[in-house]
Amino acid sequence: MSSAPHSPNIHTIFILSDGTGETAATMVRAALVQYSEQEINIVRCKNLRSEEQISRVIEDCFEKRGMLAYTFASPLIRKKIAELCLEKSIPSSDLLGPLIYTLDNFFGVESSSQIGALRQTDDQYYKRIEAIEYTVRNDDGKITNELDKADIVLVGISRTSKTPLSIFLGHKGWKVANIPLVLGSPIPPQLFTIDQRKVVGLIIDIDSLQRIRKNRLEKFGQDSGGEYASAQQILKEIEYAENLFKQNRRWPVFNVTERALEETASEIVRVIAARLGLPDSVLF
Repeated sequence: MSSAPHSPNIHTIFILSDGTGETAATMVRAALVQYSEQEINIVRCKNLRSEEQISRVIEDCFEKRGMLAYTFASPLIRKKIAELCLEKSIPSSDLLGPLIYTLDNFFGVESSSQIGALRQTDDQYYKRIEAIEYTVRNDDGKITNELDKADIVLVGISRTSKTPLSIFLGHKGWKVANIPLVLGSPIPPQLFTIDQRKVVGLIIDIDSLQRIRKNRLEKFGQDSGGEYASAQQILKEIEYAENLFKQNRRWPVFNVTERALEETASEIVRVIAARLGLPDSVLF
C-alpha cells in the first residue's frame, strides 16, 4: 500500500478489498466523475485478510482524514470495518454488503461469503478482454510474430468460418489467431515452429463453399461468376488445403460444412484442451 503525501486540499479515499479491489475502484471512479473539481488521492489496499491488516489501514485513513470504501465477502469483516469507522467517525461505504443482503432476501438463502470471489471475477473478465484484443489483432494473418502466444491457431482457405470461430472463442477467453491459406502465397514459417498441438485445420465441401462465396459477392454487388466462386478454383483451394493437412497430421481437421458455429467451437476446445492437458472447466 502506498499513498501520496497528505495535503489539506487533497481528499484521500481508501479502497479495501479481499481481492484486487478493481471492482470497488471502478465503482468509486464512476461516482467521482461528479466531483471533477476536487483533488482526490485514491489508495487501493488489496488482498486484506486479517483484522490487524484492516485496523492498520483504518488508522492510516483516520490520520489522513480520508474516507473508506470496501468490498468484502465476509459479513463479519464488513461488520468489523463498519464498527471501526463508526468509532473513529470515518465516512465509509460498504459497496458489496447491501447488494448481498438484498440478494439473500431475493433468493431466500445466505451467500457463500467466498473470499476473493470478486478477484476471480476480475481475473476472468480481464482474461476475456485480453483474449478478444489478441484475437482481433491476429485475425486473417494480419500479424504472425505473436503466433506463439495463441491458445488456438485456425488454418483454412477463405470462407471456412475462421474469423467467426476466432471471435466466438475469443469471447470465451481463448487467444485465437487464424491463418488464411491462399494459392500462390507463402505460409508464415512461424506456423510450423509454434506448439503444433494448438494448430487446427478447417475444411468445407465444394458445393457449400461455392454457395457461400457467391452469396458474399452478390451481397457486395460484385460478379458472382468470377474465379473466386468458380467450382474449379474452389476445388484447387480445397485440394491445396487437404494436401497441407496431410503433410501436418498433428493438426486436427474440422469440417465446418453446414455446422453451427457453437458446435464446431465446442469440439475445437474439447480437442485442444485434451491435447494440452487442461481441466474440464475450460470447456463450454
